[in-house]
Amino acid sequence: MFLPRKILENRLLTILIEDLGQGDITTDLIVPPESTAEAAIISKEAGVAAGIEETQILLQSLGLTTKAQVEDGQQIKPKQILIKISGNTRTILSAERTVLNILSRMSGIATNTRQLVKNLQKAKLKNKIACTRKTAPGLLYFDKKAVHIGGADTHRLHLDDMILIKDNHAKIAGNIQDAVKTAKQKASFSKKVEVEISKPEDVPMAIQAGADIIMYDNFSPKQVSEAMKLLRKSSKSHVLSEASGGITSKNLLKYASTGVDILSLGEITVGAKALDMSLEIVKVRKAS
Repeated sequence: MFLPRKILENRLLTILIEDLGQGDITTDLIVPPESTAEAAIISKEAGVAAGIEETQILLQSLGLTTKAQVEDGQQIKPKQILIKISGNTRTILSAERTVLNILSRMSGIATNTRQLVKNLQKAKLKNKIACTRKTAPGLLYFDKKAVHIGGADTHRLHLDDMILIKDNHAKIAGNIQDAVKTAKQKASFSKKVEVEISKPEDVPMAIQAGADIIMYDNFSPKQVSEAMKLLRKSSKSHVLSEASGGITSKNLLKYASTGVDILSLGEITVGAKALDMSLEIVKVRKAS
C-alpha cells in the first residue's frame, strides 16, 4: 500500500489536530519554548512493528528528527527502542499521544494478523486470511495497511473496489440472478462480482448468475463444507469461495479445513489489542 507522502502527511496531521484542540496547555505552561530534547519510543511487549513509516512522517512534518531502529513487519521484543526522536521538546510532547495511538494500534493489528497466518501455516493449510471493512472511522488506511504488514489480505479497501452483492441488494433487485445481471451490464469489465449467499443450496444459483466469488455468510464449518462440495461439482469450480461471519482465532482452523479459499475476520481489526508502548524523554537540552 502506498500514498504520496504529502497526502499521508495531511491525514496524520488531521488526527493530531483533533487531539491538540487549542494547544497542549500542560506542556505550554511547564516546558520552555526554546527547550530541545532527545526521546525514544519503546515497546513494552513483544509483537510485530507496524506504523513506523507513518510515525516518522508525522514527526518529521513537525520539524523533528527521527531515526527508526526497526522496520515495519519486524518482530520486536519488550524494552526494545523502535524510533529515536530529537528536536523541540514541546513538539515531541504534544505529538506523543497521537504517535503512540497510531503506532500501538497498527502494531497490535499486525501482531494479531501475523499470529493467525502462522496458525494456518503450522497446520499446513493454504487458505488466505483477509480482514473486513470493520475498521475504526478515519483509520481505514492505517488499519488495512497493518493487516497487510501482518501478512494477510486487505480485502476491499473501499466500496468501489469490487461489486459485492449482499442480501439487501438481492432483495431490492428481486433476486441474486437479477442483481448480478444488472451489475454486470452496467459495471466495467475490470470489476469482479462477489455474491453473498445464506445457505449451501444457493451455490449453484450464484454460479449460474455469473459470480466470480461466492461468500458464505455466517455459515457454520459444516455448512461451508457442504457448500464447497457443491462448488467442486460445478463445471465452474474455479470460482473463488469466501467464508465470513462468526470466524475467530478459536475456530479458524475448523473453517480452514473445509478448503474454502478465503477466510475473512472482523476480529483482525476490531478485536486486536493495541501493543503497549511508551515515549520516554532521554535527554533535555536547555538553551544557554
